[in-house]
Amino acid sequence: HYNNIINYFNNRSTNAAAESFNAKIKEFRRQLRGVSDVKFFLFRLTKILHDY
Repeated sequence: HYNNIINYFNNRSTNAAAESFNAKIKEFRRQLRGVSDVKFFLFRLTKILHDY
């Protein structure tokens, strides 16, 4: 983990954006529990990705 820790101090970059994106996907999946239309699920997921 040394490189990740040093990267924060050198560039002030974290993985917060990735964590936020992951949380949005998990929340979306929670809301659509039991969805049988996979194509619609993927369509909505791409809309979230586009807005992100």
